[in-house]
Amino acid sequence: MPITIRDVREHELDSVVAVNNAAGPSILPMDQAKARFFWENAEYFRVAEQDGLVTGFLVALSQDAPHDSPNFQWFRERYPQFLYIDRIVIARPRRGGGRGRAFYADVQSFAEVRWPLMACEVFLQSGNDPALLFHGSFGFREVGQNVMPGSGIRASMLLKEMCSYPFVAQTYGRQLPDQPWLRARALPGRRPTLATGT
Repeated sequence: MPITIRDVREHELDSVVAVNNAAGPSILPMDQAKARFFWENAEYFRVAEQDGLVTGFLVALSQDAPHDSPNFQWFRERYPQFLYIDRIVIARPRRGGGRGRAFYADVQSFAEVRWPLMACEVFLQSGNDPALLFHGSFGFREVGQNVMPGSGIRASMLLKEMCSYPFVAQTYGRQLPDQPWLRARALPGRRPTLATGT
């Protein structure tokens, strides 16, 4: 069956938590409160659906989100405007089928008309070389490293410049054309806008 990438629905937050917490040690645990935080604050929160099941998700937040992640804060201290990929998780039985690449192509399309940079991190632990290679193949480069307080986990801090952003910003400013593929996610308590990030 085909894979659909679409905005998460509120009743699917339990499924998102379950997929996250079954992913293994390379992904930080998530509880219902964190899933709710993402639901209320993430500019990009999409799931992969196949056969009626959530088989993965990607969450990304703008620099203005009230996020307490030390890695997010690391970027906010250094860069004024970016979209931060907090996590991407693919359900174990569905890995290797291209969902990660599909998510990154989708989030880049979403980001490049709104932010000059896309940011993320990869934990520098044994066996994570494929994750670094994956990000390198999408044009991310390391701009530093960060050791997460309390855990001692070292992360490679990665950035990608959105090459289309300068043209879009100069041509359209904050008022993108009213097209379905350009619409921003409607956040609870916030009126939907076509463009964010400034």
